[in-house]
Amino acid sequence: MATLTKKRKVALSKVDSEKLYSLKDASALVKEISTAKFDASVDISVRLGVDPRKANQMVRGTVTLPHGVGKTVRVLALVTPDKEAEAKEAGADMVGLDEYVDKIKGGWTDVDVIVTMPSVMGKVGALGRVLGPRGLMPNPKSGTVTMDVAKAVSDVKGGKIDFKVDKYGIIHSSIGRASFDAEKIRENAKEMIQTIVKLKPAAAKGTYMKSICISSTMSPGIHVDPKRFIED
Repeated sequence: MATLTKKRKVALSKVDSEKLYSLKDASALVKEISTAKFDASVDISVRLGVDPRKANQMVRGTVTLPHGVGKTVRVLALVTPDKEAEAKEAGADMVGLDEYVDKIKGGWTDVDVIVTMPSVMGKVGALGRVLGPRGLMPNPKSGTVTMDVAKAVSDVKGGKIDFKVDKYGIIHSSIGRASFDAEKIRENAKEMIQTIVKLKPAAAKGTYMKSICISSTMSPGIHVDPKRFIED
């Protein structure tokens, strides 16, 4: 069994594992217990009362966090030549088509988000085996397959992220960095939770939002009261 470090023991001592915190208190506490020497990611995990194996209970969507996620998002725009200038002006880090398709076929995936257009999905779709497992496959539902390439790129650069419930019924997402002040963490978390609430499937029965947990890299989780987050 691994030995707990002094920092880990101190962090654990500050978190009551039996308590359901308000979103405001959890946002302040996650900063306090973030002891990593780097700017740790602040993440949220929301366990839902859905069966993701059923298509009518799948929860997937996009959200633009008010304060972004605190990191530079590398965007690749796979577009035809007539859309290249538009994508570059919007802030895309890499722009092109065939040369990047070939690189990806060879295993290259050094990018965070890929934006493309419907007319080239024939080429991009063939990259599913490489992009799919890494969560990089463009999708119309997430707004990354569109004719309005400029808007898609600027949205991603501005803090728009997509999320999807996993096979265990949990949504995991980054909502900022430990360097954010507590209010920014709270506002980002609230925006994420409210978006998930709006996406509740009609087929979902019983309690929809079962639990919410906020943590930073290497910190213990802080459980948030699902019934109180709106009050915060």
